[in-house]
Amino acid sequence: MNQHSSLKRPRAGRPTREQAEARHELLLDRALDHFLDKGFQQATIEAIAADVGMTKRTVYARHEDKAALFRAAVHRAIEKYAVSQEDIEATVCDDLEQTLVNLAMLRIDTVSTSTGVKLQRIVNTESYRFPDIFTAAYESAVPTIRFLADVLEKETRAGTLAIDEPMHAANVFMSMVVGGPARFIVSGIPLSRKEIDKRVGYAVRLFLDGARKR
Repeated sequence: MNQHSSLKRPRAGRPTREQAEARHELLLDRALDHFLDKGFQQATIEAIAADVGMTKRTVYARHEDKAALFRAAVHRAIEKYAVSQEDIEATVCDDLEQTLVNLAMLRIDTVSTSTGVKLQRIVNTESYRFPDIFTAAYESAVPTIRFLADVLEKETRAGTLAIDEPMHAANVFMSMVVGGPARFIVSGIPLSRKEIDKRVGYAVRLFLDGARKR
């Protein structure tokens, strides 16, 4: 018998916690790509696992089924692409109308990215099945809405505006000013920057005309 035949081959080392976490992050990235490109129904664990170089068993060890993986990937993406507080605060300038335009464009620009469009589409499509992703998407916009409400409340105290419910008014503003262009973009109907600027500017002026103190 060869003297080396009885020696055991060294076992492959277990991945470190950092390596395991990096692999899981990669899994969520690839899963998101599959879900955004194919939708929940058409995406498969087999294809996602193969894309990452994992076994299905490894995937299921972290996520009990496809729905759980979908939720994890989409929730993570919503959190990742949320607008930062720093960017929100940077919209403020000395002119109220321009501040409102800046806030609206910040939201529209976020939706307009390739990932933003796909993410909004899958939230729209799958919210009936996963209402928690709709809630997460709305909550990701709350810091912007709350900041806008603070701006409106401050202007009301200064006597510029007459708004009784700033938070409600901020939600109306987002639907009125941001909702229209965002729906076009998510639907795949291209709008030029000039057209977006025109729509946003008009809607902001209309909002302010209704909100100013008489």
